[in-house]
Amino acid sequence: MRAEIVSVGTEILLGEIQDTNARYLAQRLPALGIDLYFMHQAGDNLARLRDTIAAALARADLVLVTGGLGPTEDDITRAAIAAVFGEELSVDAGLERTLREFFASRNLRMPERNVKQAMLIPSATAIPNPRGTAPGWWVERDGKIVVAMPGPPAELSGMWERDVRPRLAERSEGTVIVSRTLKTVGIGEGVVDETVAPLLESRNPTIGVYAKGDGVHLRLTAKAASTAAAQGLIAPVEAEVRALFGTAVWGADDDTLAQAAGALLKEKGLTLAVMESCTGGLLASAITDVPGSSAYFRGGLVPYTAEAKQQYGVPAQVIAAHGVVSEATARAMAAAARAELDADVGVGVTGVAGPEPHDGAPVGTIEVAIETPEASGHGGFVFAQSREAIKRRAVTTALLLIRRAALGELRAKS
Repeated sequence: MRAEIVSVGTEILLGEIQDTNARYLAQRLPALGIDLYFMHQAGDNLARLRDTIAAALARADLVLVTGGLGPTEDDITRAAIAAVFGEELSVDAGLERTLREFFASRNLRMPERNVKQAMLIPSATAIPNPRGTAPGWWVERDGKIVVAMPGPPAELSGMWERDVRPRLAERSEGTVIVSRTLKTVGIGEGVVDETVAPLLESRNPTIGVYAKGDGVHLRLTAKAASTAAAQGLIAPVEAEVRALFGTAVWGADDDTLAQAAGALLKEKGLTLAVMESCTGGLLASAITDVPGSSAYFRGGLVPYTAEAKQQYGVPAQVIAAHGVVSEATARAMAAAARAELDADVGVGVTGVAGPEPHDGAPVGTIEVAIETPEASGHGGFVFAQSREAIKRRAVTTALLLIRRAALGELRAKS
């Protein structure tokens, strides 16, 4: 079965909200063996939405529409679907009664405008929505299916799990699509692609190579009669990929760098402390997002000024000689973090998140250092993007250095 997703709402096109519904649905279609070929975003314009749904329906067997089922004037999904099928909208007495009971049970007066949510076309059946006032639509005609679901994520997910997914599962062609993502670091996208070139000819599973903020990912996707069978197709290819890249593969699927680094620290029996400036505690936050991180994380310090850094053990002469944003200061911060919090591994992060240069360093300059009793490491770069992106990049660099430290890959001290 081929599917397309249409997300409705001018607020999506204006960038006021993120289209999380499309992502939610896209992640769940493979388990049903449904191929997703296109995703669309359409504003609150009847003609354009009608044309978008019609074009999707011409190519696909299934069109999933999210949003536009509210009671207001700009909620036009029902009217657009009716126009696509050339059918008339009318109020369904049973739906109207359910709607009025919904409001009455909450001691609320139902605005007459909400009657709009009780409308159906002859080819549509209503999908219950106990989490809201907007029922969904299941429209089926001429071998094609259009499913309309409400925009609020909680309402959509409830409707999908309770009603839509089971009905689609009944119509599945007896296949599932399973993906496995392997995450690498320290190797460029081109080199990764070149290294796995012999495997790229595989058609089941297929392999895709993608550059991400935390390294280069390889996605292995297989189609089979069952999840177990698909995983069986993926397993030997995954083994080949892991053999090719060794410890450059740091995680898989939903693993995060903080989880990967933390697991290694715990395995090696190492403790960690951080001192961060430009990231303002973001590194410590990422580390403590991992349950059980207290087994290895001693704590974090966030001295934001030069004077505060000195109070926590960063020598004034280092800052005077090299500047606040420097490799030397980052190393001194790492050493001070270790000493202050009695940890095996210390990390120092300093830099310029912007929007103005600081201490002679341009916006986006990041210096990250790591210290252990036997070894040290450093990561420095200029990443001239937004303040938030610069901070995230600094955290990623720090976590990668922590992982390297746990693996024993840092340069030994002379």
